[in-house]
Amino acid sequence: MSSVDTTIQLIRTGKTEGETCSPALADGPWVFDLQAAPSYGPGSSMGDVIPTGTPRQGQIPEEYRTASNEELDARILAAKATLGDRVVVLGHFYQRDEVVKYADFVGDSFQLANAAQSRHDVEAIVFCGVHFMAETADILARPGQSVILPNLAAGCSMADMADIDSVEEAWEQLEALYGTEPDADGRVPVIPVTYMNSSAALKGFCGEHGGIVCTSSNASTVLEWAFERGQRVLFFPDQHLGRNTAKAMGIPLERMPMWNPRRPLGGNDVAGLEEAQVILWHGFCSVHKRFSVDQIDKARADFPGVRVLVHPECPMAVVDAADAAGSTDFIGKAIAAATEATTFAIGTEINMVNRLAAEYPQHTIFSLDPVICPCSTMYRIHPGYLAWVLEALVRGEVLNQITVTDEVAVPARVALERMLAAKPGTTAAQVVGD
Repeated sequence: MSSVDTTIQLIRTGKTEGETCSPALADGPWVFDLQAAPSYGPGSSMGDVIPTGTPRQGQIPEEYRTASNEELDARILAAKATLGDRVVVLGHFYQRDEVVKYADFVGDSFQLANAAQSRHDVEAIVFCGVHFMAETADILARPGQSVILPNLAAGCSMADMADIDSVEEAWEQLEALYGTEPDADGRVPVIPVTYMNSSAALKGFCGEHGGIVCTSSNASTVLEWAFERGQRVLFFPDQHLGRNTAKAMGIPLERMPMWNPRRPLGGNDVAGLEEAQVILWHGFCSVHKRFSVDQIDKARADFPGVRVLVHPECPMAVVDAADAAGSTDFIGKAIAAATEATTFAIGTEINMVNRLAAEYPQHTIFSLDPVICPCSTMYRIHPGYLAWVLEALVRGEVLNQITVTDEVAVPARVALERMLAAKPGTTAAQVVGD
């Protein structure tokens, strides 16, 4: 099976049928590094508004932009061999195959955070993911370790939908409404919970205010932890993960108001907020927003007996219409556990779906979305950038280092350690509380 990259190139040249969400996906990511106006780049997030001050990537040397795939492969392998155990390369499930092949460890955000924390023996962590993941690795790294993001423009549009100023302003409004005194059971009025897909500053905010970080793997455990300590939760930045997780826990939709940071009280009235159990931030993942109930209906019509698996970042109607919803790790394990030949329709990022289809040829595996539209920001990582940063390390030069200040890292580490203790299946009482 061809990789997503190869398929995109074949579609562009007319050598295969198919549709992409942007013809610019066939261009090298460096084409977008020096645009006058910053953007997330082609792909699922290309229509999202990018904040002022978003990290930009300067143009990498021409030798990396013009090198053939074979030349880049040889150079990356040679650099990794020279560096040996001094460096570890981490790769997210959503990275293109042409990058994942060089990763020493591949996983979701929770697994990669654990991997970063466990590799205190290496000098450098090269993180083939996005900016918030590299920040997390730096927070969990030992002093003196370098965390490198091959392309600084590999951000996350969802993470950018909640910034520290907006969250602090929301918090002030909620404190003014709820007060700060705990109830008779010792539960404070509100606990902040941030999804892993958020800036280090927001993780630090949670650490400072008695909160915690969650991932799609442990969101229900985290909410249980939060409700033992708070009367309600402010959940940011992904509304869909928060809504789907809380709904599965039995929380009614009318007690999950949306908070729009551009409006007073988030666009809510006092009565609604007083009854709230989970206050959802107005954020979303543009990859998972593409999936629809119509796509599921078509899959069921075309493939009777199909099993539909989707990510909990999908809208609630999509999760409700699917057979199961879970993290990227959950989806992979569900397919691996199928003992009989099965048809799977998957609602998550196309690179992962394509890789699963290649790994399990005994099954029929396809994306719910017929249009090839990868994560815009994950797609900014390319073998050319990986070769560039690895060969610099061979020369003793650290490029694109991601550093989180101690002022932010110390409280963020508290929230992250709570997250790491909240393993799926762990009871809330087993998670570190202080």
